[in-house]
Amino acid sequence: MEDASTASSPPPRDRDDDLSAASTALKSEDTGDNQFSLPAHSIIRLIQCPCCSFPLRTPLRLPCGNTICKSCLPPIRQRTGITYPANDERKQGFTCYWEGEDTCFGEHCLGDCGTDVLLSRLVGVFDEVLANRGAGPDTVEPDARFSLTWKSSQESATRSARIGSDLLRGVYDLVKQGRFDYDASEVEYTPVDRIQHWNGQSLGRLREAVQNELDCQVCYSLILDPLTTCCGHTFCRGCVAMVMDHSDLCPLCRRKLNMSSTVRSEPINNRISNLVEALLPAQVVSRRQGYTEDATIGDEERTIPLFVSSLSFPTMPTFLHIFEPRYRTMIQRVMQSRDKKFGMVMYNRSGRLQQGLGRAQFMQYGTVLLVERFELLPDGRSLVIASGVSRFKVISFEMLDGYHVGRIQRVDDIPISEEERQESLETSAISDTPSLASVDLVSTSPECLSTQQLFQVALNFVEKNRREGATWLHSRVLLAYGEAPTDPALFPWWFASVLPLWEDEKYHLLSTTSVRERLKMVVRWVRKSESREW
Repeated sequence: MEDASTASSPPPRDRDDDLSAASTALKSEDTGDNQFSLPAHSIIRLIQCPCCSFPLRTPLRLPCGNTICKSCLPPIRQRTGITYPANDERKQGFTCYWEGEDTCFGEHCLGDCGTDVLLSRLVGVFDEVLANRGAGPDTVEPDARFSLTWKSSQESATRSARIGSDLLRGVYDLVKQGRFDYDASEVEYTPVDRIQHWNGQSLGRLREAVQNELDCQVCYSLILDPLTTCCGHTFCRGCVAMVMDHSDLCPLCRRKLNMSSTVRSEPINNRISNLVEALLPAQVVSRRQGYTEDATIGDEERTIPLFVSSLSFPTMPTFLHIFEPRYRTMIQRVMQSRDKKFGMVMYNRSGRLQQGLGRAQFMQYGTVLLVERFELLPDGRSLVIASGVSRFKVISFEMLDGYHVGRIQRVDDIPISEEERQESLETSAISDTPSLASVDLVSTSPECLSTQQLFQVALNFVEKNRREGATWLHSRVLLAYGEAPTDPALFPWWFASVLPLWEDEKYHLLSTTSVRERLKMVVRWVRKSESREW
């Protein structure tokens, strides 16, 4: 069976019904019932390529969460209309087989498709446990052997094979030979009466060997909601979120990850998730029951003390002088907590009516701050330096000892792939999009500029004001907030921190979920500033 025979056609969706049946069967084994019906082909399908139907070879995890062999990638083409992120590895892409399904937008960047290191090891485990290396003739009595019949989507006729006395070994052998298609249907095992009493000798060994590979390398527990990075390493989603709060590097290979603000919206690794759920259902249940909502991991929705004062932004420092009794109490409790975090929100000066909050004293969107430095003064006051970690939306609130405590929902950016898709859609509406060198950055509408051009407008404005000696670019300001970032994702937070602008204008940044949208807001500020509208 040649790889190219099926690689050009869209693969079928994963067989969730088979996986559910397998999981149910395995759960019955965990409760002590050794007599169960197990669809062996659904277990083997976990490591089978949906394109070529062989066991996965150099498996690539796609940004939509699906997996195929590296050799089964669709045709690669140059991507156009995308300037952010501006690096060479994102210039090539392809149309995904799963286009239009679930979270797949169809267009993938080749740079986001790393070799799945964990799944590669798991495929090797399957082969080590189930392959009949050097095995002699099957000496089992003919009456003890199983037969398998199925239908392929490529053929109308029913196919059949003798698979020996071990269902898993038998089906795996067929897959290695290229005889059993990924999309096989109407699968039946005979004799039916002995299926119910098959005790799965190889299944126990497979589960034990697989479990040894499925510990997250951050928390060292069974992987929960597996998330695979672009460098091919897999961790619990919550563990990646925790790491991204402090670093933008992979915990294993230290490669830079473009997912610090999108980790909770990234699709999980479907193959590894299905494999864990199907082979280790009892362990998954136990893991979820013991999984507590850690303040550094599970802050997608949580309760946090709120400091009502002014605006703060992610990645930027905030300097506070704590003197009010209620906030003295609050900051003492923050410093006694494990994560040392609190929320910063600005005053609702106009008494704006906000959904779910009414006319609360504060605005609904804010920033989670992490205390970096704390100095307690002799009279009980304190000086605090905190850095912005993430953004949030307040869902509800209550008062505690004079200060507000809010139930918050985390606000994250859309994935990089969606960011690029939006830029491509907006700029493709303009025929023959001009290059950065020829376009008129001063008068062109922000919606018509590429993301990189938007960034360049802002950089030009900063450089012009630096030459003119603008006070908001004084050396003391730059000492506190740093020089202008070269990363377009970080620039709007820095710009809003140093630019003398009404906070009501800056506030709208906190609710945006796209780097491009924030840069368009920045360009509008630049245009208003240059026209003296403020």
